Amino acid sequence: MDTENILKYLENLSENNNREWFHAHKQEYKEASGEFEALIQELIVRIGEFDTSILHNEPKDLTFKLMRDTRFSHDKSPYNPAFRAHISAGGKLPVPVGYYLMLKPGNGSFLGGGLFADMFKDATARVRNYIAENGAEWEEILKEPKFREAFTVQGTALKNVPAGFDREHPQGAYLKFKSWYVEYPVSDEQVLDGEAFVRQAVKLFGIMKPFNDYLNRALDGFSMPAR
Repeated sequence: MDTENILKYLENLSENNNREWFHAHKQEYKEASGEFEALIQELIVRIGEFDTSILHNEPKDLTFKLMRDTRFSHDKSPYNPAFRAHISAGGKLPVPVGYYLMLKPGNGSFLGGGLFADMFKDATARVRNYIAENGAEWEEILKEPKFREAFTVQGTALKNVPAGFDREHPQGAYLKFKSWYVEYPVSDEQVLDGEAFVRQAVKLFGIMKPFNDYLNRALDGFSMPAR
């Protein structure tokens, strides 16, 4: 996998974010996206050594389109100059949660995991209830030294503990959340060394796995809303 090719293409797209340039450089896109899929395949194999639930995936089914929805945005740039993928037992759907990767030049790349989507009220309710009932396990995961060194739980949150929960609950701060996720920033320099980047990503995803597993237990039985 040629990560330099990936970043070079995305940098060029960022500087020429228009449909004319994109269509005139379709071959470069195919080459860069092919390298990204090769990177995802390598991650699937290596993550699969500690999480076999993701081994059935095909890289092309885990990636997101470059095209942006500009209908409600002041920024009318047609493309998001980033390659993104979500690797989970359910493919790229937000639930079950899995391992997220975004490559974006200008040191915008990161590794992530957890529940990013806070628009699914049932998912939020399930996680809140699970944390309320299994708070000690939640704290144990978050206080594990390697996890704490690498990650901080983020997410959109309410100002107060929601109705129906004890305001003095030991995990009250997390019960306010509507989504629970972690991100680890990665520099362009780190991405450019493809093999070292894969090793780093696999290590961090391994540290992240108990966090994802906890959320997936909380989300057991959740169904994505029908479109």
